[in-house]
Amino acid sequence: MRVLVVEDFEILARSLGTGLRREGMAVDVVLDGTAALDRLAVTRYEVVILDRDLPGVHGDEICRRLAHGRCETRVLMLTAADTIEDRVDGLSIGADDYLPKPFAFAELVARVRALARRATPPLPPTLACGDITLDPARRTAFRAGRRLELSAKEFALLECLLAAPGLVISAEELLERVWDEAADPFSSAVKHTMHRLRAKLGDPPVIETVREGGYRIGPS
Repeated sequence: MRVLVVEDFEILARSLGTGLRREGMAVDVVLDGTAALDRLAVTRYEVVILDRDLPGVHGDEICRRLAHGRCETRVLMLTAADTIEDRVDGLSIGADDYLPKPFAFAELVARVRALARRATPPLPPTLACGDITLDPARRTAFRAGRRLELSAKEFALLECLLAAPGLVISAEELLERVWDEAADPFSSAVKHTMHRLRAKLGDPPVIETVREGGYRIGPS
């Protein structure tokens, strides 16, 4: 999933970005409201982790704009304020969830995953194609009963392909969905990661390269 972290306390923002990437998410990090709006204008995010008291454009205004634009992006609002009134106010302006500081990182991850499920069309609990199965919640994948030891990026690529069986997904779309702003759009990251994924999946090959199109798993 693609996540935007908007937090003006840089140490916290960078820590969240690092932790969420380790959870297999593609994460962009910005430190003020103006930069957040710039990102939201050009990138589709499943979830925005939004600090409320931001420099530039206030978090409340960002939340209102997303709500008024009927955007599918879900907002998890962070704030040091922890009264019932603050929570009600945050939810009333369009936030989908509200987490007071300080918080446990495990709870943040659980809330982000729950919001992401609401931001996208529902998928089966387990994705499958032939003898390949993948469980997004448990972060496990198997082929013919053999567990696949996949890196976070390899797992995310396989998940993207299994979520759209028979459809061609371009390298550009995979780069946007699986990597973050640090990825070089002219790099061979998708090609190299796909090569490693195919090697781990073994024979017979199941991922097809479509000339000038992208990649596909399953029958067209």
